[in-house]
Amino acid sequence: MTLHAGAIPGEVRIVDHVPNAFAELIVQQRIGSLAISGGSTARRCYEQLAVTEGINWGSLEVFISDERWVPVDDSDSNEGVARHACLDGVHPAEVYSLRHAAGDHADIDMAAEAYEARLRAHAPIDVCHLGFGSDGHTASLFPGSPALDERERWVIASGDHLHPWPRLTFTFPAIAHCRTVIVTVAGAEKAAPLAQLAAGADFPAAHLAAADSLIWLVDHPAAADIIA
Repeated sequence: MTLHAGAIPGEVRIVDHVPNAFAELIVQQRIGSLAISGGSTARRCYEQLAVTEGINWGSLEVFISDERWVPVDDSDSNEGVARHACLDGVHPAEVYSLRHAAGDHADIDMAAEAYEARLRAHAPIDVCHLGFGSDGHTASLFPGSPALDERERWVIASGDHLHPWPRLTFTFPAIAHCRTVIVTVAGAEKAAPLAQLAAGADFPAAHLAAADSLIWLVDHPAAADIIA
């Protein structure tokens, strides 16, 4: 089922299984670049990608849309989780690390500047994969954060006292330059915030845009309150 659900930006696709639908969409897109995200739904999506045929990993460049400022081998690292779930087994052409963008000893602001330069040099990214938090955040763009108002920079340091670790994140301008943005939403705990978004809540995710298409892949439990 496909619908335009109230104030949710873009197209909402109600699917039986979010990771399967995500993998099928990646195969259909025949992409050369992918920006990945973090979270439990993202991990399941990447586990599915790892066993999906039809992806030319040897020519696929992978970027990280947001990251905690921790070592890549830390369990809280989005890159580390994606490597374990998928990337280290499929060997993409390149994985551009956010954590190490400016070298092993650089600070977070240096890493942001270096990654932005790399991102701009490769733009547009074919697909940017994002999640949707229960507080309405996406990437590491949290409610009330000054990062929400950034209009020039593409990669910045972010984070607040409610979320562990300083963060690096794509900004809304960076996301809007990606050809396709795919937001994956799974589980009954996302039903209420998704319904609030549809009703016009000013969540960070309400401000998402893409160069060509913005697609939400939502399973039935998460969609319960927008299709009732």
